[in-house]
Amino acid sequence: MNTETTTPHRALRLGVAGPVGTGKSSTIANLCRALAEEFRIGVITNDIYTDEDAQFLRAEGVLPGERIRAVETGACPHTAIRDDVTMNLLAVEDLERDFDPLDIVLVESGGDNLTATFSPSLVDAQLFVLDVAGGGDVARKGGPGIGRADLLVINKVDLAPYVDVDVAQMLADASDAREGRAVIGVSRKQPETVQALAGWVRQMHSAFTAGGHIPQDPGPMAPHFHADEDGEGGYMHSHEETAAGHSH
Repeated sequence: MNTETTTPHRALRLGVAGPVGTGKSSTIANLCRALAEEFRIGVITNDIYTDEDAQFLRAEGVLPGERIRAVETGACPHTAIRDDVTMNLLAVEDLERDFDPLDIVLVESGGDNLTATFSPSLVDAQLFVLDVAGGGDVARKGGPGIGRADLLVINKVDLAPYVDVDVAQMLADASDAREGRAVIGVSRKQPETVQALAGWVRQMHSAFTAGGHIPQDPGPMAPHFHADEDGEGGYMHSHEETAAGHSH
């Protein structure tokens, strides 16, 4: 066994989660534009039945198209990032093998609720994305994704005047809810905010390659509601159940 170094011999894997419409794909696009000249980056997107997010990123031209791949998760997208990560893990490993060496792989979750978290067996660190259009009080309400992701991104801060949100207060509330964990406000129209986000990723990559980053498990998703197919009913569901005890 080589004890001289603990430097990983694979890419840093970053998860990007958050509700539908908060700008997960645009966050990934911003990161790729800011970092592509420094790092070899790959992307895995998750959608329920389509590859729409992967198509968006390819159309944006942020990376060579072959380094952007899609996973179709089926009806419950958070299962594929938390309970049974097999599909995503295989996709990440295939991407790393086919384009070795990659420095960073970004894994985008399917759009989900405020409680989504990645398994540490899939990613080394995770970002959770909110946006100001969801309301200034969303971050204050907390939840596993908001409270315990490695980084909380408050996206689209340039829209705050149009949705009556005080960005400074929202960021302060988010910092309180996260007990001081990192929070960054971002707008693609404000380059300095994108650079702040890219700087956080650079620091995470440096810690990872030096062997100084240990993935943290943010804990299981909170119980949440699944609607029936007809939209008229549903049931509460918890991801603390064993894999043998539930299915989607």
